[in-house]
Amino acid sequence: MSSKPEQKETHQANGAVLPIVPVDCHTSPDRGQLVEPSDFLGPHGNGVEVVVLESRANAKGVREEDALLENGSQSNESDDTNTDRRPEPASPLKETSFSIGLQVLFPFFLAGFGTVAAGMVLDIVQHWDVFKYVTEVFILVPALLGLKGNLEMTLASRLSTAANIGQMDTPKELWKMITGNMALIQVQATVVGFLASVAAVVFGWIPDGHFNISHAVLLCASSVATAFIASLVLGMIMIGVIIGSRKMGINPDNVATPIAAGLGDLITLALLSGISCGLYKELESKVYVNPLVFSFFIALLPIWIFIAKKNPATREVLYSGWEPVVIAMAISSVGGLILDRTVSDPNFAGMAVFTPVINGVGGNLVAVQASRISTYLHMSGMPGEGLENAPRKCPSPCSTFFSPDVNSRSARVLLLLVVPGHLVFLYTISSMQGGHTTLTLIFIVFYMTAALLQVLILLYIADWMVHWMWGRHLDPDNFSIPYLTALGDLIGTGLLALSFHILWLIGDRDSDVGD
Repeated sequence: MSSKPEQKETHQANGAVLPIVPVDCHTSPDRGQLVEPSDFLGPHGNGVEVVVLESRANAKGVREEDALLENGSQSNESDDTNTDRRPEPASPLKETSFSIGLQVLFPFFLAGFGTVAAGMVLDIVQHWDVFKYVTEVFILVPALLGLKGNLEMTLASRLSTAANIGQMDTPKELWKMITGNMALIQVQATVVGFLASVAAVVFGWIPDGHFNISHAVLLCASSVATAFIASLVLGMIMIGVIIGSRKMGINPDNVATPIAAGLGDLITLALLSGISCGLYKELESKVYVNPLVFSFFIALLPIWIFIAKKNPATREVLYSGWEPVVIAMAISSVGGLILDRTVSDPNFAGMAVFTPVINGVGGNLVAVQASRISTYLHMSGMPGEGLENAPRKCPSPCSTFFSPDVNSRSARVLLLLVVPGHLVFLYTISSMQGGHTTLTLIFIVFYMTAALLQVLILLYIADWMVHWMWGRHLDPDNFSIPYLTALGDLIGTGLLALSFHILWLIGDRDSDVGD
């Protein structure tokens, strides 16, 4: 039988271009392309079996088999080689509730104990002179702790997605991702740290009508230095965690963001307290120290901008990623204003130790969920693709928490961690004699109600926000987590302050609120 040579063609499979080598073949009338193993005729009429190996690729041109799946592997479907069909987004996340809970549990408690330690630190430093006489520092606390959520947790989510879809598999790709992202977060940390200090000055000045220039410079220097150093340390830790998780066959989405949150709270608060205290002592004798520290970190900005612009992976975020972190900083600053006004009242001094805990736990859990949903969507293509997975209206609570899909399953697991986690953290605070509050039954009930309501609201908002951003061609890894963690700070601080006020009004003297 005669055969005629075919011209070379290319076939696109989910974003990857696969060459089709010229062969002599029979082409069935209902097939336009050769996509299955077939029997070809050699030049002498002998049947030669040619096996066409499929390379399923996701929208970013990386083989889906390299994505980090449960137990570090994915089953091979050798009998299904149709490259015309887009892989289902759910396939990379075949995880049970038990496996999700098991992977999240350890980093969740590690992060929780980090927030407990941060709460203990805040309980101690609130009595330092700098916190007494420059009370605007309290406004910086949620803003800078939230900056950790805005930057480090976004970095963790972005790198987790990159690792899961194979963009960090070679040393060259890994190095480019590290240098570009580290430079990017230094730029964002410096700028947002400065804006946070400006917000603290404004929020402190408006109610009292008193402005102190030396205190304003102190806040700027403390905020910028804290943001820069904390981002540098936490960024390196996050890179190590994600690389280690991938080597151990653990989904980085489940572990990276909680560790970033837990360590971030403690490191950031300790740095803010130490730096602000040291700079406060230099106000009278060496007035030039504060402006010098501030100018030094601002002068480093052009270097980080140059490095971030050279990397294509971070260039777009450098230009377009400011809106979420700036708005999130403003939202967290409102929470800081609530904390400042509440803790400054001696009746509610005990709130300081619990604020980083409730905010940290809520932010940790919603960041895990947002990162998981974002990775789930990235498996179907680039932002805006697979719009059937991005509903344009708000989901119902039933679909968020009770549907059979993997994202609803993870939401249930994360919600179930709230009560036992907070009970452990409250017991730890009580056993270490932290705060000014005795744990009574009514206090625990109010606290747990506030914590559950906070996480419930955040998980629901995350389900809507991530899909909504995806439908608008925005990468949720860069845009969703800053808003969610900032809302966690505001909701957590507001609900906790409300709980303390109600306890004080109903006269729960046994809990010693405010002693």
